[in-house]
Amino acid sequence: MRKVRPAIRIRELGLRPAQYILFLGRFSPEKNCHLLIDAHKQIDTTAKLVLAGGGPGSDPYVQQLRKHASDRIILLDYVSGDTFEELVTNTMIFVLPSDLEGLSLALLEAMGAGRCVLVSDIPENRELMENAGFTFRPGDTEDLKKMLSLLIRAEFLREAAGRTARQRIQEAYLWPRIASQIEQAYLQLMGWEADQTSASDEASKNRRKPPQSASENAIGAEDPGDRKLIA
Repeated sequence: MRKVRPAIRIRELGLRPAQYILFLGRFSPEKNCHLLIDAHKQIDTTAKLVLAGGGPGSDPYVQQLRKHASDRIILLDYVSGDTFEELVTNTMIFVLPSDLEGLSLALLEAMGAGRCVLVSDIPENRELMENAGFTFRPGDTEDLKKMLSLLIRAEFLREAAGRTARQRIQEAYLWPRIASQIEQAYLQLMGWEADQTSASDEASKNRRKPPQSASENAIGAEDPGDRKLIA
């Protein structure tokens, strides 16, 4: 989870907080960076577009993308540290226009920072986001342009979506929760059910208890609450 960082490094890039749209990832055809550039160029807005991630300088696709660099469209290589933190936590909208994705770490970062996210409507993105952001039809420049225009104008939508996105990450993607789920999966694979573990713990507790009299045992056996607990 990330808090908004003071805008220092990004100001050196000519950026102001909440005045730019961000893509993070490698520059490759399946990421559809060109689609985002085309859509942004058709929108009448002062919001800049930032694409950070880069790719091999000899790659024809990367070379083609770099031809679009301007005052309004900023292309950066791989970013890390303070620059990364500032870019993610101060963006107006995070966009992931990919045709193919796995579990996007960039999308997780943006949602964890409470940013409004706009992603291509593919199964991987839908599963991760789960109604905590906005989608557009994959490969559709017009639909992407329409959604960007809407979100640029509607600050209240961006803020509400950002809160929901952050909550989604808190509930489903924090490491302690993930570690617990992985542990349970391993236990099940090994045939160690949770109720068996509980029974073992209960037996251990009973061994440490002082012996009870016959009357106490009888009372305990007749207690409906105890029967429910044992069941």
